[in-house]
Parts: sequence; structure tokens; C-alpha cells
Amino acid sequence: MDSYLIQVNGHGDHAPMLDVHLKTNGNSMSLGKVKGRKPRWAVRASEMSKKTFNPVRAIVDSMKVEPNPKKAMISLSLGDPTVFGNLPTNDEVTQAVKEVLDSGRYNGYAPSVGYQSCREAVAAYYNCPEAPLEAQDVILTSGCSQAIELALAVLANPGQNILVPRPGFSLYKTLALSMGIEVKLYNLLPEKAWEIDLKHLESLVDEKTACLIVNNPSNPCGSVFSKSHLQKILAVASRQCVPILADEIYGDMIRDGLLRLSQRILGPCTIVQGALERILHRTPPEFYHNTLSILKSNADLCYAALSAIPGLQPVRPAGAMYLMVEIEMEHFPEFENDVEFTERLISEQSVFCLPATCFEYPNFFRVVITVPEEMILEACSRIQEFCEMHYQGAEVAQDLECDK
Repeated sequence: MDSYLIQVNGHGDHAPMLDVHLKTNGNSMSLGKVKGRKPRWAVRASEMSKKTFNPVRAIVDSMKVEPNPKKAMISLSLGDPTVFGNLPTNDEVTQAVKEVLDSGRYNGYAPSVGYQSCREAVAAYYNCPEAPLEAQDVILTSGCSQAIELALAVLANPGQNILVPRPGFSLYKTLALSMGIEVKLYNLLPEKAWEIDLKHLESLVDEKTACLIVNNPSNPCGSVFSKSHLQKILAVASRQCVPILADEIYGDMIRDGLLRLSQRILGPCTIVQGALERILHRTPPEFYHNTLSILKSNADLCYAALSAIPGLQPVRPAGAMYLMVEIEMEHFPEFENDVEFTERLISEQSVFCLPATCFEYPNFFRVVITVPEEMILEACSRIQEFCEMHYQGAEVAQDLECDK
């Protein structure tokens, strides 16, 4: 067998030199001297990290504003239905998770796509004659955000584009840009309860379009598409041969890709998987009915209160946990945009709403309607006080605009 000998020569303060000799079958051959290099740290941020941008975090984190210390803070910005205590988790869910924890049977690693029994439970729960579902059609993920990431990664390559609603959930763009995928924004129409502008949507399709994202019910709009509108969306997708990314798993055309991508992680939470079948089958229907009743009541209450405020135009929601409100900026000329409007709302009234610039839709703001009824009433009262203080009539607003 050939042998290799590397000799290192260097004396005193001089940089070491590598005197490389190749010795093969007894014959020595010099390859010359190679100057040694002192190792240096060169840990740099990846290209993916540089491309990752979350507009909600970027805008909210940059707000340098303190709430009014004389008023308790009311946050209508956080889309978490449990944080305020008026929409608690059902007791069946809590008990199921407790029993799984006590059993000790779900503390280890699970298959990356989820336990077979859990996938069977999900398939059985959502199966219907019009759309048969089996366990192999189900991949469990760590939350919906990971499901979106998997679906985007399996559908689109760097250099392709996806069609995303505007206003829309900011994570679509955050994930896509980090993967080198272009984002094209199609318009939703507030005057039509946030239906899709189908002509605008279809005009964006080209040979590099990988998928169309349909978010229904919508975050941030709280809208729900009618059956006829969904059929029109399907007609566009069918005509252009563009797959739709919705809250569902795709079939055979991308199944193997999803399986491979799911193996990049350890898989979804094992504790929740252990409790999943009980959660699906033993949570009483009344729990969902009561939750929806609370959200509908809050939506109606918030819509009515905000509709009575000069300078604001709320759009009535039909689902989800959100309500979008248009700011008639011509009546608030001292504010440059919705970000400045909501910053001042925080500093003066201690009410925190997300500016819709976070969702690519300026001059609106988003309200979360999961808070208790008395908190909604108090928040709307403060918003009214704020608007009445800063509202300018048409003539005054026009004069102020001309003076700029």
C-alpha cells in the first residue's frame, strides 16, 4: 500500500511551512512547500436567514411607543383565543393530555409523520364520501406553521413564485422568501367582504407559478368565501393548471416529497398525539358551538361599535377571530399611515391593534375579537374617544393637506 509522509518545518517566529513529501513504494517525490494558514473564525449568517423577514415582527418591534399609564392596556392584536380566559380549553382536552402524561407511553420519539394510530384517527374524523381520506394521506406537523412550510417546500423551487392574498397571513411571505421563492400578491376586495379579485389573480399567473394560496377563513380579514366564490377560484386554478395550497394535504403528485421533507425533523408533539383520538371523539359539540357563539357575538358587538365612529369603516367578518377596519386617512391628516395611527392609539388610549401594513394592506388595522365582551366595549369606547379627538371634517382635512 502506498504511504504518505507530511513533514512540518518551522522555527522561531517564522510562519510554519508544510514540506510535503509523497513516499510511494520506497520512492520519494517532493511536492514543494505550502505556506501554513492560521485558522480564523468565520461564522456567518446563512443566505436563508438573511432572506427571512417577518413584517409583523419588524413593524411591531420597531414601535417605540409607551401606552398611556393612566389606562390599563387592552391588546386587540394577539391572535390567541385562550390568553384572556373567556375561551378556555374544553375539559375533555385537558384531561386527555393529563392522562397521556401520566401514562408515560408517549415520552419518546415518534415517526416523523406521526403515529399510525393518530393518522388513522384524523383520517376517520375528516373522511367523507366526496373526499375519501386514509391514514397515508395524513401527515401530522408541529402546528399549522410547519404544515405551511412543508407544503411550500414541496411545491416550489427557488426562482419560482407563489400567489398570496393581500391582505394576508404574513408567514406565507416570510417562509417563501427564505426559500428563494418569489411572492406575488393578489388583491382581496373589502367592498365584497374580502372576496378575491379573480381577474387580478389570474393576471399574475405565469410559467413559474408553483401554487395559489387560499386562506379561508381569512387571517386577518375574518372572511369566509361562499360556495359559488370557491367554485370560481377553482375554475381559475383549473384553467391555469395551478395547484391550490389550502388547509389540506395534497395527493399522489407530491406525496413522496412531503414524506421526505417531514423526515428533516423529529415530528409533531408526541403528548398531543397520544391524546388526539380522545380529543377528536370526546370533545362535546357544545364546546365548539359555544365558542362560535361567543366569537359571533363579539364580532357583531365590535362591528356595531366601530361602525358608529366617524372616520372608521369596519368590514363585517364571517369567521375566524379577526375584524379589519379601514381608516379614512383623509379625515386624520396628522397621521402619515396606519402604523402612526396605531402607535398614537397605544400611547394615548392604551389600545393595541395591529396596523394592516403588517399584512401588506395599508390604511387598515386588525382587531382580535377573542377578548371578553366588557373589554371589547371598553376598547371601542377608547377608540371612539381617540378618533373624535383627531378627526377632521372634509373641508378642514383638505385645507391641512394643501398646507403640507
